[in-house]
Amino acid sequence: MGKKSWIGLGALCFGAGFVHFLLPGIIEDGLNRTRAHEPYRVSEETKAFHASIPVTDLHSDALLWKRDLGRQSRHGHVDLPRLREGGVVVQVFSSVTQSPRGQNYDANAGDSDRLTGLVIAQIWPPRTWTSFLQRALHQAGKLKRLEERNPGQIRFVRSRTDLQEVIDAREAGGEMIGAIFGTEGGHALEGDPANLDLLYEAGLRVLGLTHFIDNDLGGSLHGVSAGGLTEVGAAVIEAANEKNIVIDVAHASVRVVRDVLSLSKSPIILSHGGLKGTCGTPRNLEDDLAMEIASHGGLIGVGFWDAAVCDITPEGVVRSIRYAIDLLGEDHVALGSDYDGTTEVAFDSSELSVLTQLMMDQGFTEEEIRKVMGENAVNFFLENLPG
Repeated sequence: MGKKSWIGLGALCFGAGFVHFLLPGIIEDGLNRTRAHEPYRVSEETKAFHASIPVTDLHSDALLWKRDLGRQSRHGHVDLPRLREGGVVVQVFSSVTQSPRGQNYDANAGDSDRLTGLVIAQIWPPRTWTSFLQRALHQAGKLKRLEERNPGQIRFVRSRTDLQEVIDAREAGGEMIGAIFGTEGGHALEGDPANLDLLYEAGLRVLGLTHFIDNDLGGSLHGVSAGGLTEVGAAVIEAANEKNIVIDVAHASVRVVRDVLSLSKSPIILSHGGLKGTCGTPRNLEDDLAMEIASHGGLIGVGFWDAAVCDITPEGVVRSIRYAIDLLGEDHVALGSDYDGTTEVAFDSSELSVLTQLMMDQGFTEEEIRKVMGENAVNFFLENLPG
């Protein structure tokens, strides 16, 4: 082989190594940021109280990224060491499968996908390059492998029994984390309700109906149709109810939310978002619609990023939590961080006790704090997951 050939081969190997090993981290560093800050003050009394709460977060997109979530990383917001440090007992991991180019909160057409390049750069299996279903199944597989490689540290929760065993283990002094698998957007079904069976067998227990674009199930809050549930969407709701899959209306159009409330026999969640009464962005639902979700026994997960709370500081997040409790009642509010969802936050999953500290400082009752930080979500899943 000539000198030029060796140089060309070396350049090719370097380029491949850069794309595989370095580029995903560089991309993530620009998208999943934690704002620089001085260490937050959390008293020993608050640390002890926080440790007694089954802290639960309804939404993280950590499975999308090329990281070993069993090890602490300098990238992103979530991994097992940081979840343990933050006292998290249950984390919902959502699978992201499509994101349009020029993604925004106002109007997105569904004829593009900017995730394909990331999927290929991270060397996901070729079957995932063109299939949203396979992307969701691949992320379910990543969560299963995380459980297998970290025995006793994380439990892939598929049933109420699984979740109760996680709670019992934590109350006995263990550090096990329960992981519930969801999908962000029904386009993972690829228009076929039968694919819900495949996802259920892979562990799906929370079904997000839409993401940033309209799909075969119905309209997105950020799509172009503002439409309601389609016939396919209605069939999926009925099938999900039969399987005890929790319906998530985050990112759903107003008409879809109302249709789901009329059709679903089970309570629903809005896993991550905010309320227009305290943060009037296009990302958030009107207060009256959030009240309807609550009146049907549902939960609203308060997010940690700018479009959800307008002020991402811990004080801003707690202000939104206070507003939500006053509007919806203390039984219908939870945490919905959107960690690792291409968001900038002011604290990562290791620092969640700062919320407990601020709520204590501001006169929240201990019952309010316990419920919002985790008990509401745990009780919801204990009542609505498969038996």
